[in-house]
Amino acid sequence: MTAIVRVGLGYDLHRLGKERKLILGGIEIESDKGLVGHSDGDVLLHAIIDAMLGAAGMGDIGEQFPDTDPAYKDIDSSQLLKRTLLMLGERGFGCLNVDATLVLEKPKLSPYKEAMREHVAKLLNLHVEAVSIKAKTNECVDAVGQREAIACHAVVGLAVK
Repeated sequence: MTAIVRVGLGYDLHRLGKERKLILGGIEIESDKGLVGHSDGDVLLHAIIDAMLGAAGMGDIGEQFPDTDPAYKDIDSSQLLKRTLLMLGERGFGCLNVDATLVLEKPKLSPYKEAMREHVAKLLNLHVEAVSIKAKTNECVDAVGQREAIACHAVVGLAVK
């Protein structure tokens, strides 16, 4: 029996602000600024969630976990990713892989990327080799380049069981 594969694309961007922790991929990153958001602002996990929901035809993160709902105030985005995986499983989908690109000027993510990969893989029940996390700068252009925001693009493959 051949599995049907569906692909989803996700994107997220959050402003940076003082007195917030910088959480990316569920890992706390040493930084003088953190991401501003209703939840913990984890753009990496948010982009992955959007990609998963898109591949499954289930809308986006704002539809499933609205920022108007106080239940999601300051929530750990790892919990949102776990809930998304459960929702997809109920509809017969399984995650095959994740490929994500974070876009930011600072801090440098090299010391954290492996921990982020391992955490995302664990959350999605994947081998770490099925998770790719890259980091790029925006060459000092726009809000990301001026260190006012961090963005993330993600692609996810789902199998239909």
